[in-house]
Amino acid sequence: MASSSFHLFLFFVFASFSLSYEASLSKQKPQSLIFPIKKDNVTLQYSTSLDMGTPLNFWDGVIDLGGQSVWLNCDKYNTSTYRPIRCGSSKCKAAKGSGCSGCNAPRRPGCTNNTCGGSPYNPFENLLYGEGLIEDVMNVHSTDGKFYLQQSDVPHFIFSCADSPSMLKGLAKTTKGMVGFTRNHIALPMQIALAHKLPPKFALCIPSSTENGFGDIFIGGGPYFMPPYPNDMSKSLFTTPLLINPVSTAPIYTEGEPSDEYFIGVRSIKVDGKLVPLNASLLAIDKNGVGGTKLSTIAPYTILHTSIYKAVINDFVNKAAARKIKRVTSVKPFGACFSSKTIMASTRTGPAVPTIDLVLQSKSIYWRVYGANSMVKAGKDVLCLGFVDGGSNPRTSIVLGGHQLENNLIEFDLASSKLGFSSSLLLKNTSCSQSRIF
Repeated sequence: MASSSFHLFLFFVFASFSLSYEASLSKQKPQSLIFPIKKDNVTLQYSTSLDMGTPLNFWDGVIDLGGQSVWLNCDKYNTSTYRPIRCGSSKCKAAKGSGCSGCNAPRRPGCTNNTCGGSPYNPFENLLYGEGLIEDVMNVHSTDGKFYLQQSDVPHFIFSCADSPSMLKGLAKTTKGMVGFTRNHIALPMQIALAHKLPPKFALCIPSSTENGFGDIFIGGGPYFMPPYPNDMSKSLFTTPLLINPVSTAPIYTEGEPSDEYFIGVRSIKVDGKLVPLNASLLAIDKNGVGGTKLSTIAPYTILHTSIYKAVINDFVNKAAARKIKRVTSVKPFGACFSSKTIMASTRTGPAVPTIDLVLQSKSIYWRVYGANSMVKAGKDVLCLGFVDGGSNPRTSIVLGGHQLENNLIEFDLASSKLGFSSSLLLKNTSCSQSRIF
């Protein structure tokens, strides 16, 4: 009898401890919130997964660093917890809603009256629609940087429905919309950070492939752990100021509004340590918002102003020839291609080709592009320099594209207006393809 009572006592102690522990976990403020990044090998687009509504609707959206908001094709979006954002409401004003939208069909997500107007935009087809803004609950995952910890909710996540099938043109087949990451208050990072009272900070670790694991989006800051590298990556990031373009680059904006996109101050470019002769005025942003360097997840490869492109190609070809790397017929859209048989070695950071440095605020702060991020396989035994000609009159002189961002940890600190970057994680024998649980 005594033994039975003792075991019963232990059971209640254990049960009480378990409940207490689970309760403390549920009340614990998340250190950061995490979303996966997947790569589509056909379109070269990157997407993330969002869990929204009641019951949960799981959908993938294309990641757009220049996107103002989140939008979804709501044809199959079934939920009982959505609410339209009313015209003239404080939420509508905060979201910079435009006009009022209505609908004559039966009420459903994306079809409501007296609804704050949103502006979902498809950059691949340059399509802009006027659709209503709605809000619904979103389920998110929190992490300590190493492990998935728990789930929590964002009860009033704002997005818009884009019901026209044409809005999905150009998007990866597995996706149903787009996820914006600008400074805008209804872009994903700002909404999530505000809802959980986290620092206005997010980081991307974009994978070159998702065959062995997903990349990561961290909202709220580090630590960032990338196994098997044992240390917190946030401690070793290089930093450079995030610049404000004085003229908006959004598809629709009010005169006088600055851009919400992410620009950095590239001062010069080096190939194998040698300065490339450039027109330096192209590297600055002028009063009309023209010029400069921005980061993009929509452009698959870095896009350069024609004069910059020609100068970089010329110096790269010359440095490659000095290494006895044979040039071959170019493969569109690239302008310089080489025989991979003549590249004598493969290193931890990819093919042993000339490095390209984007020199930032000082000679000691530069973003180095190694072979894994500079070269693209374009055929049997053919590797091409993954930079493309953006023409002689582009809005932005340098657009750093997805291929150059892969396997780099990139942190956007909106409070201090700084960009942190790791350089290639391959140097540390790790990558952005992590086998996390989602």
